[in-house]
Amino acid sequence: MKVLVTGAAGFIGAFAAKRLAERGDTVVGIDNLNDYYDVTLKQARLAFLQSENFRFKAMDVIDTEAILALFEKERFDACLHLAAQAGVRYSLKNPLIYAHTNLIGFTNVLEGCRLFGVSHLVYASTSSVYGANRKLPFSEHDAVDHPVSFYAATKKSNELMAHAYSHVFGLPTTGLRFFTVYGPWGRPDMSPMLFASAILAGRTIEIFNHGAMARDFTYIDDIVEGVLRVIDTPATPSPSYDALNPDPATSSAPYRIYNIGNQGAVNLLEYIEMLETILGKKADKVFLPMQPGDVAETFADVSLLQEQFGFIPQTSLEDGLRRFASWYQDYYRAA
Repeated sequence: MKVLVTGAAGFIGAFAAKRLAERGDTVVGIDNLNDYYDVTLKQARLAFLQSENFRFKAMDVIDTEAILALFEKERFDACLHLAAQAGVRYSLKNPLIYAHTNLIGFTNVLEGCRLFGVSHLVYASTSSVYGANRKLPFSEHDAVDHPVSFYAATKKSNELMAHAYSHVFGLPTTGLRFFTVYGPWGRPDMSPMLFASAILAGRTIEIFNHGAMARDFTYIDDIVEGVLRVIDTPATPSPSYDALNPDPATSSAPYRIYNIGNQGAVNLLEYIEMLETILGKKADKVFLPMQPGDVAETFADVSLLQEQFGFIPQTSLEDGLRRFASWYQDYYRAA
């Protein structure tokens, strides 16, 4: 296939683009290379992407004219939309950035797919859409109408926007709700990078909700394997959809939603202890209250992914953190 990967210099985008190119797809990657975090890390990811099957264009998804021109010129078979303004806490102070990138940018991608014959749009959603839900594990069959951050609200909006295009225009769309993705080349604003940096430098790490937190940590290779399996199978209408008793996981349109998580919630203190052991150094901890927009626990039900694609994530947190720590120390020692 010829595949567009938006956010190709990002964490998941770089790994997904690399796998697609390695298996023989023609991949065009775009990214605006913004300074939300270290641009040199994004450039380093692009450096390991170079191959005869990969081309990169510096481009912002909110540039409507440029995005539509790209779709018209390239005539993609599929689009993997990973470009977004991420981060829960950042959205509390900078909501307009999220509105521009996550809403206007997504609309531009939807229009490009609609107008120029893309056969499947796969896009990143997030476990954050479950918001105030407390029934665990989180299931695609659950309603997600109570987001607790503006970031989550924009990603839930993406799911609704995609459904509208699937229904009205017949565009096959699949949203993937990622659960706490970690691994080598990860984002510096995520806990593995923040904690590793602080522990090794002897700085204090902040532990919110006084440690009563748990996350479904999912290793990057498992995320990308799920993405590749899904992108090859365009969404179709759900035979079980019942308009009198609508189920959020089904639709009469070619629209699907899947969780991708590791099927387990790991306590934050247990996770930190594991990282301390791997790094060979104890953390200096400070315990703080719950932060606005945060949730106490995430836990993915991945039965739909398993039933329809025969895949569930396999990497244990200990193995994943060891691979992350090895990369982290090598990368920043070289830097």
